[in-house]
Amino acid sequence: MTHDPAPRSASRQDPGLAELLGGRAGAVDASVPVVAFVLAWLVAGWAGSAFPINWGAGAAVVAGAGTALWRLRQGRKPRAVLFGLAGVVLAAGIALATGRASDFFLVQIVSNAGSALAWAISTVVRWPLLGVIVGGLLGQRTRWRRDPDLLRGYQRASWAWVFQYVVRLAVFLPLWAADQVLLLGLARTIVSPVLVGLSVLVSWPLLRTALPRDHPGIRHPRVTGADPGSR
Repeated sequence: MTHDPAPRSASRQDPGLAELLGGRAGAVDASVPVVAFVLAWLVAGWAGSAFPINWGAGAAVVAGAGTALWRLRQGRKPRAVLFGLAGVVLAAGIALATGRASDFFLVQIVSNAGSALAWAISTVVRWPLLGVIVGGLLGQRTRWRRDPDLLRGYQRASWAWVFQYVVRLAVFLPLWAADQVLLLGLARTIVSPVLVGLSVLVSWPLLRTALPRDHPGIRHPRVTGADPGSR
């Protein structure tokens, strides 16, 4: 018995997670203030400044503001841009308040811990965040949850994202505890984007292989009347 090729053809037309989530511009935007902070802090220290953290914090805020203005001119959503800038200002403020340059990365560390916990809990309670995000981008709202195959696929794939946040913590926490500012900067600008890219690469096949061969793809949930939350 042969399957109808139409659904399989439709599944091939699914956008990949890399296409849906994008992320290159976001990774660059997040890295610019970090690079500015570390470079200004290093140069000020080498120059004998008594306030290298002040120079680093100022450079980070200026770089973040410049990046925000550039993205707004490109038509990016103001809410997302301003949220990113607020994170930079908060990180700079914490470093200035504590007098410890490595504390500039505390916001990132706390965010990673919170993200790991949120992704894990959402997956366990059958509301995987990957499904929430992708479903929102595809305009499906919560219809994907009523497709048992898609729900299972998003649960599997979401664990890849939990893992990458845990790996980030395993990298960042020892460096922060050892006050390794330069290594923290390198990890933030190199390791984090690489982990996100690997998560996209791994989670997409995890999602696709959870779907039967005759499934029409993530754009077309096969909605049932059952509420998965009631199981």
